[in-house]
Amino acid sequence: MSEFLSDQWFEDVNSRLAASPAPDWPAGAVACDVVLALADVPVGRPHSFTLHVAATGVHITAGDSSSASTIIRLGYDDAAALTSGRLESATALRDGRIKVRGDVNALVPLAAWLHVVLGA
Repeated sequence: MSEFLSDQWFEDVNSRLAASPAPDWPAGAVACDVVLALADVPVGRPHSFTLHVAATGVHITAGDSSSASTIIRLGYDDAAALTSGRLESATALRDGRIKVRGDVNALVPLAAWLHVVLGA
């Protein structure tokens, strides 16, 4: 896997997401944008990225979205560990390493779906 948040990383993740069949869209779920805002990012890397989640699939872009329903704040190292599978999201939440602002309820029906899609 390429270096976290590099242009190649975004291309790799979006290619994986496009090639993976999306699981069934959960009842009650709505399309949303989720911004991951990162602290302590190395120079030259974006300080945030956005997950665009819809019934048709997921893709990510560098930067934030003004239409985001939820903003997740965490450190660069924790984000890299989460995306590589070296850190469990439940552990990070329990330890206070992840802060969530916005419509958390929008994420609840999508949690298992996102795990399947992003873990593919």
